Amino acid sequence: GNMSLSGSALVSGAVAGLAVDLTLYPLDTIKTRLQSQAGFIASGGFKRIYAGLPSVAIGSAPGAALFFCTYEYIKSITSEKSGTTKMNPTLSHMLAASSGELMACLVRVPTEVVKQRAQAFHNNGVIFVAKNIISQEGMRGFYRGYSSTIAREIPFSLIQFPLWEAMKKGLSQYQDRKISPFESAFCGSISGALSAAITTPLDVVKTRIMLSEKVEGKRAGIVQMLSNIKKKDGVRGLLLGIVPRTIWIGVGGFVFF
Repeated sequence: GNMSLSGSALVSGAVAGLAVDLTLYPLDTIKTRLQSQAGFIASGGFKRIYAGLPSVAIGSAPGAALFFCTYEYIKSITSEKSGTTKMNPTLSHMLAASSGELMACLVRVPTEVVKQRAQAFHNNGVIFVAKNIISQEGMRGFYRGYSSTIAREIPFSLIQFPLWEAMKKGLSQYQDRKISPFESAFCGSISGALSAAITTPLDVVKTRIMLSEKVEGKRAGIVQMLSNIKKKDGVRGLLLGIVPRTIWIGVGGFVFF
């Protein structure tokens, strides 16, 4: 029945997600190092380009599973005729994607913190980084950057999903037929790449927050950090890593849709 279908979709989604993560991983490492405060070369340049990979391998499937299950669940309760209310499909997609992100981040953020620190301090392995976080910050350290991750993901979804829906609709009207899965994926890829480019400043902030070790006193908030980066490095600082980020999400978006 329906359950086995979503089960196989879940497995194939998790496998596809992991395959994309592994293939494009060097781009992600380059992005992290470009965004790090120390700068690209000091963070390792092109050395040990797969640093931090085990962390992603562990977190990828459970993260994708949580996202997918939440996404499908929210979409089913908001888009089917539950009682009399029927939500606008785009709104339903956005709500589902945002809820999916919130849940997925419970798994994704800890693996992301460990991964980014292993990428930026490339002489430290994943286990060393994890032990270090526990000894310095306790379990809370693994959720460093949770709010900035959400602050990056939700605007991303809010831009990407309506854009994707609009592009599919436009293409379908232009060709006067239903669009193929390939065309849908292509639209997903373009909308993902554009959203990725637009939300790059939030991505830079998230990287900086995740890489910052605990310091005495208050940690800078998201808005504060954006203005600090802009003061110090100008607009260029806010767009660090935009190219690898855009390629990574463009290709990933193609697979996801």
